[in-house]
Amino acid sequence: MSKRNKSSRREFIKRGAMGVTALSFAPGIISNLKSETTEKSGSVYEWKFAKRPYSDAEAEILLSNVIDKDTANWHYNVHQKGYVTALNKIESGLQSADRSKANGNYSEVGELKRRFTWNHAGALLHEIYWDVIGGDGDPSKGPEISDAIVKEFGSMENWRADFKAAAVSAKLSGWGVLAYDLLYSGRLINVLVDEHHYGAIWGGIPIIPCDVFEHAYYHKDGPARGTYIDNFIDNLHWGRINDRFKKFALK
Repeated sequence: MSKRNKSSRREFIKRGAMGVTALSFAPGIISNLKSETTEKSGSVYEWKFAKRPYSDAEAEILLSNVIDKDTANWHYNVHQKGYVTALNKIESGLQSADRSKANGNYSEVGELKRRFTWNHAGALLHEIYWDVIGGDGDPSKGPEISDAIVKEFGSMENWRADFKAAAVSAKLSGWGVLAYDLLYSGRLINVLVDEHHYGAIWGGIPIIPCDVFEHAYYHKDGPARGTYIDNFIDNLHWGRINDRFKKFALK
């Protein structure tokens, strides 16, 4: 093969590889996976504290069967807001952290990266948590997600029992999450997550996350985590859950 032909072949392969990369990370795909609560300002992301689908005053009434009014306020305006505030501090810290000093014992960049994961998961799961509660618990208002749950678990009752078992079994703090396994099996799976991220699955889209950190329910139900989970399920907003499921799973 002549030098000219070899050069042309290399250029063809190079252009092809670039095309595949552009296709794999097309803007439409990225926009579906990127959090809608972030904005980019210069070279630093600014993470936004998302609004709930109801006001603070409405939350006291809509969520009263699940959590008391103080928890409805503290949980959102203190805990969730704290995760978002921390994310922005971490983003700023990462701009100046010395990557050359990274190591497995201790480094500034390592601790910032570690805490980024914690706060990112906390902010995201809480945002979805508020979105899925505040309803009347009627699954018929979410026909697509209800059908998918029955197909996977056999019945809504089976799903409920498995979801509750996962949420009850989390350690002293954690989540029970109905997740759509987008990148692997395409199934709906009830996932047990300790803290915010231990046990989460790669490519799993949270559809229904139930916060079982003790601050979520102790003020109303004390140690009766099971009672809180039952109330959570009984007051799900299946219409908004259905919209989320269709957005990520039914394309």
